[in-house]
Amino acid sequence: MKYVLVVGSGMADAPLPQLAGHTPMEVLALNSFDRVAGCFLGRALTVPHCMPADGAAAMLSIFGCAPQDFCAGGSALEAAGMGVSLQEGAVSLYCDLCSVTEDENGAPVIGSPNGGGIHGREAVALMNDLLAQPDFAALLKQSGLSITVTDTFRQIAVMTGGVKELDAVRLTGPHTVPGQPILPWLPCMARQTADPTARKLCRDIRALMMSSRDILQNHPINRARVQNGLLPANMLWLWGASAAVRLPDFRESFGHHGSVISAVPLVRGIACLTGLKAPRVEGATGEMNTHYAGKVAAALQALDSGDDFVAVHVHAPDQMARAGDLAGKLEAVQNVECRVVMPLLNQLMGRGEDFRLMLISDHPTLLTTRRCTGLPVPYAVFDSRTVRRALDEGREPPLRKFSEEESACEPVLMDGTELMKVLFER
Repeated sequence: MKYVLVVGSGMADAPLPQLAGHTPMEVLALNSFDRVAGCFLGRALTVPHCMPADGAAAMLSIFGCAPQDFCAGGSALEAAGMGVSLQEGAVSLYCDLCSVTEDENGAPVIGSPNGGGIHGREAVALMNDLLAQPDFAALLKQSGLSITVTDTFRQIAVMTGGVKELDAVRLTGPHTVPGQPILPWLPCMARQTADPTARKLCRDIRALMMSSRDILQNHPINRARVQNGLLPANMLWLWGASAAVRLPDFRESFGHHGSVISAVPLVRGIACLTGLKAPRVEGATGEMNTHYAGKVAAALQALDSGDDFVAVHVHAPDQMARAGDLAGKLEAVQNVECRVVMPLLNQLMGRGEDFRLMLISDHPTLLTTRRCTGLPVPYAVFDSRTVRRALDEGREPPLRKFSEEESACEPVLMDGTELMKVLFER
């Protein structure tokens, strides 16, 4: 038996007036999704009610790790996904290349938390030039931070000295305040503390962020992006400080082993820290232009190579929702259906081996707010044995709409960490 997990990040949404009160998944024709839901459809709470909704909490739940215990290590998870191992006592932070624009009054606002989708050589060149700038390099050295450069909007910073009271510093993720003025959300002290390392971290990060904006604003790459109608990646935003984290071993928890196919460092980090493999797929970007066929091929290759479990994660629906792009989200959801789920179902059914495939949206990401929520999400499980039994008996395999509305009458699986047990029939 083979087991497959497909995560369409942020596919779930709320009813939209532009869609006559329906969600993107409700209005789209998604036959392959409906094939999966025909076997089993349910709802699950991937983000516990006691926690703020974010991708780290949802993905930890899905992979069987209680987010209440591990979610404070979000940036440490991403560091692991980038191959950066944290020493005991070290602190990691997200470093996002953001796009800061101006509102009608000329005040700086967060135009895009992912730098207008910057990636590849542009992202690397911007970061390398920023790190080489003498004033910024001096601030970085003074802070005790080092930054690992990637070819995406997201970098990872590590401070080896550690901070005693991390929670005393308020560091806001830019994706949680899109379109809002930056000044109220810059680093500040969340509470009074006698910890000098926390106060220093707050001062240093704020200085680094403001310096990055001064340097990147007129960088040739950003001037060219603006001329080409793209948003500039003109500010480095640091947030999500966390200490090193260790996750439960996946094989010990569930008795299965395998691979996770994703371009997102957070997801890759969860895979690595749970003992799963995370092979890189050339052309996989985490954006709309990701290499869908390459991801499917990598998943099938993993199963052919002896894995009995493989997960494929697609980030584009979440990215489009956070950009407030309805047409983009519709296209992104359609891509998950026709370029990931359909070929996986067809290829695996053609092989004749028994398999189960779970389809889930990790969390809803709302086009109206451009933020994720902790509401329950639909999930479905395809079982090849059920479908082949129907075909052998001359019946049409079952179909059911995979959507928020269709699943609303189903009971909620209140503990998202149980999802893997559902997939593995445990």
